[in-house]
Amino acid sequence: MSETLTLLAPLAGWAMPLAETPDPVFAGKMLGDGLAIDPTVGELRAPCDGEVIGLHACSHAVTLRAANGAEILLHVGLETVRCAGAGFESLTAVGRQVVTGELLLRFDLDFLARLAASLVSPIVVINGHGFDVEPLTVGQEVTFGEPVLALRPTAAPAVGAAAGAPGDTLRRRVKVALAHGLHARPAALVAKQAASFAADTALEIAGRRANARSPVAVMALGVRFGDEIELVASGADAGAALEALAALMLQAGGHSPEIVAAVLVEPPAPEPTSPLSALGGVPAAPGLAIGAAVRLIEPEVAVIEAAGAPPAEQAALAAAVDAVKAALAVRITAETGQRREIVEAHLAFLGDPDLAQAAGEAIAGGQSAGAAWASAIGGYVDQLRAVGDTRMMERAADLADLKRQVLLQLSGEASSTQRLPDNAIILADDLLPSQLMELDPSRVAGLAISRGGPTSHVAILAAAMNIPAVVALGPRVLSIEDGALVILDGDNGRLQVAPKPAEIAAAQTRLAERRSRRANARAAAAEPGRTADGVRIEVFANLAAVEEAKIAVENGAEGCGLLRTEFLFMDRDVPPSEDEQFAAYQAIAAAMDGRPLIVRTLDIGADKPAPYLQLPRDENPALGVRGVRVSLAWPQLLRAQLRAVLRVRPAPQIMLPMVSSVAELRAVRLVLVELAGELGVPTPKLGVMVETPAAAVTADLIAAEADFLSIGTNDLAQYALAMDRTNPQLAAQVDAMHPAVLRLVREAAAGGAKHRRPVSVCGGLASDLAAAPILVGLGVTELSASPAVVPELKAAIRALTMAQCQDLAARALDQTSAAEVRALKLAGVSAAPKLGAVS
Repeated sequence: MSETLTLLAPLAGWAMPLAETPDPVFAGKMLGDGLAIDPTVGELRAPCDGEVIGLHACSHAVTLRAANGAEILLHVGLETVRCAGAGFESLTAVGRQVVTGELLLRFDLDFLARLAASLVSPIVVINGHGFDVEPLTVGQEVTFGEPVLALRPTAAPAVGAAAGAPGDTLRRRVKVALAHGLHARPAALVAKQAASFAADTALEIAGRRANARSPVAVMALGVRFGDEIELVASGADAGAALEALAALMLQAGGHSPEIVAAVLVEPPAPEPTSPLSALGGVPAAPGLAIGAAVRLIEPEVAVIEAAGAPPAEQAALAAAVDAVKAALAVRITAETGQRREIVEAHLAFLGDPDLAQAAGEAIAGGQSAGAAWASAIGGYVDQLRAVGDTRMMERAADLADLKRQVLLQLSGEASSTQRLPDNAIILADDLLPSQLMELDPSRVAGLAISRGGPTSHVAILAAAMNIPAVVALGPRVLSIEDGALVILDGDNGRLQVAPKPAEIAAAQTRLAERRSRRANARAAAAEPGRTADGVRIEVFANLAAVEEAKIAVENGAEGCGLLRTEFLFMDRDVPPSEDEQFAAYQAIAAAMDGRPLIVRTLDIGADKPAPYLQLPRDENPALGVRGVRVSLAWPQLLRAQLRAVLRVRPAPQIMLPMVSSVAELRAVRLVLVELAGELGVPTPKLGVMVETPAAAVTADLIAAEADFLSIGTNDLAQYALAMDRTNPQLAAQVDAMHPAVLRLVREAAAGGAKHRRPVSVCGGLASDLAAAPILVGLGVTELSASPAVVPELKAAIRALTMAQCQDLAARALDQTSAAEVRALKLAGVSAAPKLGAVS
């Protein structure tokens, strides 16, 4: 048959990639490809029409053969064979013809949850050599009858085709020592071992025979612990094959199939190895992923050096730029939120008159269109990189991306699209936004980048696409071989290379626990934030776009604790007008549907310059003219922004960034009071961000005049520790859970409490589940986090009393490092690894 067979969900529950199954045999696809479902209903139904060709004596596994020859194993739970049939009710039999959706088994979820290793249930095509197996639905809930797998027949040779040279047939009788006999996973090990030899091998028992390379045939024998079987082998290496299979049967006694899988390596071709074991970088997008390393090395686009007449070269360049603009214009119609903003920024760069003029002058000087474009962009890239600031280097990457796209148009080359395996972890020197958009997101499990920063457009895109990402890993990441198994931890900024089976199992368990925790937290997300003993802790969200506001509300955010306004001011030639700002702020206020909204004034400066500001070049941009200092130096910008905010309804509160003295607060308040009087509206609350050690230790003085305090732990950590968190050599050490940073948080909270001012944390630490109880215990009254984290943050707070939080906070302050703080235990549960950070 040549038609595609679509399998429908045989279980209702959470569908996941097979690689996330907490079992090395299934996750390693030793038995075949497919997917897994964590069931929520105790029923197993037929995913297609077919014949039942296998039903385990313990009733935990059913095998069907479809009309096209596909053999599909439906395995309920993991290690459920140990239940010996208890908790299962079989409603079918071997040889029976079943129809799609027919009930095959009933099972007791509660009973199995107590005895089984996991309820995660693999659905595997065990003769997948004859089919391309494509998961259709993963990473979401499915109900009975939803399409989950597509099987497309291939022309591959059948497993078991004779390959060995003629020779004597050898036999050996062995007693099976596997505790539960040859069920699904041991059958997969037998088939894997048999396939590593040229000899034809088989198993015989009670007059029945099974091809050793066929896991379904091996399972169908129904071999149990203690059964005596005969191993048969013929061919050039029959003796070696027989010994290997016998050793597998005999030496497995007392060990679980997981341990057997861990020690059974493929003799002919070991997995790629790497000289590295782990790398530390900077978290850029949260999440955890397990997959195969894939190096993305983009060749340089050829530049045609030979130049024609200047008018022809000018026309060629204009046509190439227009083609890229047209492609971006098409893409922008399909994008929303931050992805759309990035495309808009690229369009603005392409329309830059200075860039066009520089390229035109180079063409007039005799250069080709390609050489002129490369030199014009290269000049700006060099200038931005010379600034020495991370964010400017990230904008340089955007220009380099546009250079590549226009040169591809001029050369007539097509952008190379690399075919990715499932669960690919992309390794790259400095991934460009367009390169990420060209990749198949269904196959990308994570990004591991040598350079880059957490505020780069690639980092923003990765977060929007729910792809875990770690940047600033350093050049050694590119020494990892293609195909090496890696674990990417986007929460903690870590890449683990060639993990051991126990580490893989631990990561798979984390993934499963994370899904379960998120589902439970999401169900209770609308409840107010409070501790177990009723102390109110508000949980807000950090925002920068209308789309994020909608997500925040859906996730139960009780307000917006930080609205970043830089998105209106960056990547443009003139500042936004008052009316443009008002429209943007009002749209976000409307999306928040009456919930509190705190607008941070422009946080721009030498570290995030705008072309319309003539800012002096700072040797150290992080310590230069930025934040509120820019607003006071350019009062027309401040007045326009304050007027726009004052017009919004319901009225927001206003927050000043990078305040280091009371004088700065007073200066802005004078302007705010004046403008509120002109507009005839009440003066809103005015607060400050505590981002410097100076502000933290004088918080009592600032709080005497500020209406509220909000602690920005990202900058506070790097200033307190004197470490740039985007520096690849230092990034792993910059942790806001360091006791020095926590002591500054305590000072700020005490300063606010002295004057009965609310104190919040809106930096990355607020999105860290391990930090939540410590921050609450230090006196923080509000947490403002990434919208995606809000449900789990509420759940974490809801599980603890204030006394528990205060006890943990007191002990945290007495530790000597962030690692020691994270190792602390509360009520018998260790501090969880952080879920992610926000910039």
